[in-house]
Amino acid sequence: MKETQVQLNLGGREIMLLGTAHVSEESVKEVTEAVKSVKPDAVCVELDEKRCEAIKNPERYAQLDIIKVLKRNEGFLLLANLVLASFQKRMGNNVGVKPGDEMLAAINASQEENISCVMVDRPIQVTLRRAWAKNSFWGKIKLISALLASAFSKEEISEDQIEELKDRSEMDSMMTELSEYLPVVKEVLIDERDKYLASKIWEAKGDKILAVLGAGHLPGVQAHLEKIAASEETSDTSTIEVIPPKKAGAKILGWVIPAIIILAIGAGFYFGGKAKGGEMALSWILWNGALSAIGSIIAAAHPLTILISFIAAPITSLCPLVGVGIVTGILQALIRRPKVQDLENLSDDAGSLKGFYKNRILKVLLVFFLSSIGSSIGTFVGGADIIAKLSALFVK
Repeated sequence: MKETQVQLNLGGREIMLLGTAHVSEESVKEVTEAVKSVKPDAVCVELDEKRCEAIKNPERYAQLDIIKVLKRNEGFLLLANLVLASFQKRMGNNVGVKPGDEMLAAINASQEENISCVMVDRPIQVTLRRAWAKNSFWGKIKLISALLASAFSKEEISEDQIEELKDRSEMDSMMTELSEYLPVVKEVLIDERDKYLASKIWEAKGDKILAVLGAGHLPGVQAHLEKIAASEETSDTSTIEVIPPKKAGAKILGWVIPAIIILAIGAGFYFGGKAKGGEMALSWILWNGALSAIGSIIAAAHPLTILISFIAAPITSLCPLVGVGIVTGILQALIRRPKVQDLENLSDDAGSLKGFYKNRILKVLLVFFLSSIGSSIGTFVGGADIIAKLSALFVK
């Protein structure tokens, strides 16, 4: 039995866990052979229904409406999804395998053998939304930074290195590194999905089950299956299938900070007169507007978008209901409307910095992201400057 195969006998049922590397030609062969030789009652695949359709239809981005994405406040989620997909695609290109080929092989082999095939992964949007919602602001920045660093890395990955991804010790060290750098992301991407995958595998019908999973999930899924079989935990996944609501403290803070800024500027006018109040208001406008505009400039946005960044940022920073990135992103999309070519090349262009500036859809996301970051920094810097100016009035 290979190290990437785990054979379990639980409650009279046979469950084989087959670990794969997601861009491995060897994994494609192993999966096909396993389905045909084991002949299970059901094949469980580490995909959700939408990702399954995406693998079957690689031209899925042709229907993407970037403006609707921004209006739904899903800009960061789309950016993360595209960068991650691009990174996997780049890895696969080095060995002539597309991301998800081994999962597609499992689906095709099960159809050929007339075996039930079940998608057992949590919907990707739920996973990304949970990772996003549970992260702090700086955690979000670290997540995007890590994804971008991975996507733009030019390090060549050999076929041997990809096969090493199926080795548990190598995968364990990667998971340990992830948990130290981004513990919340590791919890959502790995730990929660281990539980979810195990639950759905357990619920699959039949006495002989073959589950095709990324090798990194094998230890966690095995542990959860054994606990479910021993009735030490249930197969209920309802608590990890919902987007956690914003904490009350975060909601309150979102209104408290703007209120403090407005009250501070008002106090400046009251205690320091028009000159001091005007100076504080100007400080807020300049810090917030300038840094947001600089973000748009770095993104090579249209001049009108840059101007609107400067005008909108000081206003949107005082209103938690809308961010400047949504305003600038939508405006950039309206001025420089994406073409069919941008949609067709989306996943390829997401793998390089040049592609982000060339592709109009990716340019929109870049404008959205960088103008938002600039405004966020401007809020802290401008707010601190206003408080310092107000304090100086009373010190005198």
